[in-house]
Amino acid sequence: MTEPRARAARHKGQLNFEKELRGLLYAHGDDEDPLPETVRVLDEITTDFIIETCHNASRHATLSGRQKVKLEDFKFVVRKDDRLLGRMTELIGMEKELKEARKGFNTDEGKVGLERSGPKKPRRAKKGGEKEEEGEDVEDGEDGMDDLMFGPLTSVAG
Repeated sequence: MTEPRARAARHKGQLNFEKELRGLLYAHGDDEDPLPETVRVLDEITTDFIIETCHNASRHATLSGRQKVKLEDFKFVVRKDDRLLGRMTELIGMEKELKEARKGFNTDEGKVGLERSGPKKPRRAKKGGEKEEEGEDVEDGEDGMDDLMFGPLTSVAG
């Protein structure tokens, strides 16, 4: 991280990953009920890391002349951390495999006529009337960043 940023006032004191961090601490040998200070500090570190990574990816997209942040921008940000970049690449590959597997299970049993194919959605046009390229834009909930930074986190019930 380049410079520490002050946490926004609306997020101060709010824990974003409390449940996950408690499970992670327990899995790594801490007490079943860790100290609240420990959870709070780890939550702040985690939140700050995610915010910084997103800001840096956004900065890279802007310098590249784009308004949208793409997956390549996140890869650029973590390029010097081999372990994180490897995990990111692994998760992206797994996500693509899962999408392909889901396509195989997508059946339209019980549907009649035209309802089977569903309505076709037109592509959004860019400024100037060009059709938008199919790139790896980060959409809400599809970026895989939840599991990317720390792996799939699950809480451990005691």
